[in-house]
Amino acid sequence: MLTSISGKSVIVTGGSKGIGKGIAQVFAAQGAKVMIAARGIEAAEAAASDIVAKGGTAEAISCDVADWDSVQSMVAATTDAFGAVDILCANAGIFPQMKMVDMSPDDWDHVMAVNLKSSFLCVKACIPAFEAAGKGRVVLTSSITGPVTGFPGWSHYGASKSGQLGFLKTAAMELSRYNTTINAVMPGNIFTEGLQDLGEDYLKTMAASIPLKRLGAVEDIGNAALFFASDEAGYITGQEIVVDGGQILPESLEAIDEI
Repeated sequence: MLTSISGKSVIVTGGSKGIGKGIAQVFAAQGAKVMIAARGIEAAEAAASDIVAKGGTAEAISCDVADWDSVQSMVAATTDAFGAVDILCANAGIFPQMKMVDMSPDDWDHVMAVNLKSSFLCVKACIPAFEAAGKGRVVLTSSITGPVTGFPGWSHYGASKSGQLGFLKTAAMELSRYNTTINAVMPGNIFTEGLQDLGEDYLKTMAASIPLKRLGAVEDIGNAALFFASDEAGYITGQEIVVDGGQILPESLEAIDEI
């Protein structure tokens, strides 16, 4: 059993739905105090209410993770509410599907700001809290798309997720002076509201291409993030873990047929 994180203060960006909501629920179930940050305050409050209804501790805040002032306000509000920021789960991200021929420079910049720039802003804003506490944990939600695989329409998304891993390596060295680790979870296809929007055919096709023959659950990502936030992972930093049911392993669909 992992060392308890009961009482620890956790920020989960993009925590109102999908993977972020799953991460928030996993941490809250272990006794952590969770600040759910999302652009839409109503959705964030609903996610926090779900946790409180189950006996957990959670609050909600509206935050634009691509805006420095907004991110600083999020960290300050968390410190005011819970007394500290022990763990940052920088999860917020978007993945609008759009091929390059149709993509404008502004479309590209928007995805980069929300997915990549936000990682830097959120980590930077938490440094004073980590320094004051003498320790900290950061978990980034990256993806297999970009660092390992590609898919038409997600060149901007893939680039942003690869960029997170490049950021991770140097950030791990710089954060070490604050006794703070930073690692990344790289989800494969996880069953979320966003994935549902891609249609039933997409879901069936993707499940068929995964050796475990199913899409992942948001709790699968939450459990990986929980490990990185634990005392047991205290000597792991600058690393990433793929959570994809074996999706990236087959050479071809024929290999899947042989299972």
